Amino acid sequence: MASVLQAAEVDSLRELYPHRLVVQAIRDQLEAERNGGAQPADRVEAISRRLEEWVSPHLRRVINATGVVLHTNLGRSPLSERAVEAVVQIAGRYSNVELDLESGRRGDRQSLVTDVIRRLTGAESALVVNNNAAAILLALEALTRRREVIVSRGQQVEIGGSFRIPDVMRLSGSRMVEVGTTNRTRAEDYVAAITPRTGALLRVHTSNFRVVGFTEAVSLKEMADIARRHGILLIDDVGSGAMSPGVEPSVLESVELADVTTFSGDKLLGGPQAGLALGRSELISRMARSPLARAVRIDKLTLAALEATLLDHLLGVPTPAARMQALELEGLQERAQTLVAALLARGISSSVVPSSSVMGGGSQPGIEIPTVLVALPGRPGALATRLRRGRPAVMCRIQDAACCLDLRTVAPDEEAELVAAIVAASDPSRPNDPNRPGV
Repeated sequence: MASVLQAAEVDSLRELYPHRLVVQAIRDQLEAERNGGAQPADRVEAISRRLEEWVSPHLRRVINATGVVLHTNLGRSPLSERAVEAVVQIAGRYSNVELDLESGRRGDRQSLVTDVIRRLTGAESALVVNNNAAAILLALEALTRRREVIVSRGQQVEIGGSFRIPDVMRLSGSRMVEVGTTNRTRAEDYVAAITPRTGALLRVHTSNFRVVGFTEAVSLKEMADIARRHGILLIDDVGSGAMSPGVEPSVLESVELADVTTFSGDKLLGGPQAGLALGRSELISRMARSPLARAVRIDKLTLAALEATLLDHLLGVPTPAARMQALELEGLQERAQTLVAALLARGISSSVVPSSSVMGGGSQPGIEIPTVLVALPGRPGALATRLRRGRPAVMCRIQDAACCLDLRTVAPDEEAELVAAIVAASDPSRPNDPNRPGV
């Protein structure tokens, strides 16, 4: 240990890293060698790599060449330029996150986005928390605790990470009452289940799957009529946050019919991870007063990005995810051919093949968007691994025994980096990092 620490080559490491960190790296390297690892040809270089790994950010930018627009594992929707600029402005300075600049008194962070939400959706009031699961949990806890909540068996969904609606219901203190069957639920099923203990009807959008064939479901309008007649609440989890009518439930339609509407901020809305709860002022106020609201509130950076995203919607500016979805096949074909030519100039033969993209992120399941892929030569699994481990990391897809790239989800200004990453990954003798000196 002492001999390594006193080596002249280690002095350069001390100039880059704190002494205690260098000592720990040396200890870990020697321990690894004692436990069966072979001594490297250049021990100091191995220690240097260890230190570099320790201080390198683990959250890194990824080039998404999968064609999945809202890729959950890659952070779902990329933010708009307005949202990125808003985060940068707020992150490096103080802000009025909880200060009323007009009066000089303590302010409410929710008020920063409430006005734009009202203008955009027509809702009476709004509350923003850290994700949609938290929004629906808070609504149930604050509004239906110790009461029955009726939900269709076909809507007892499981979202990412094995979180299930029955578990959320149990945690909220509400009692779930199941009605209907997996594929068919009728209005009379809800009516028959209502008792003096019923607090609400709950509709949950099955955002990450579709049931087709012999099916029947109750419309939100019918559920609203039932709830009004029986003096109970209607809570609607629309999931993806679509602002316009289409294959996904519309936030605007839900706000007109439901007492409380919840949805995600980072899916079709195109903003940061957040959960929005919209509805009648008295109900939103009850949710805001719950102790749970403090535990699931969002921070200033999310507020900045969300407000900017909502302003984009208010001004009719499409989000990056919406623009990706709308890319025409002809333009993608041209970009793919350009990529093929760039790779061929570097000695790599690739081809363009037809395929389809998807929205992903629990949005528009079963809907395919025509696209083209650039299919790369070589062993697909090994190539995909090298691309994933590069800097920047590149995520591709394996299709028809080939490693393929879908440019729908690759920004035009990322294409030069993508070419460099492919060149580096295609040669096993080259380092994984195409940005390293000498590559």
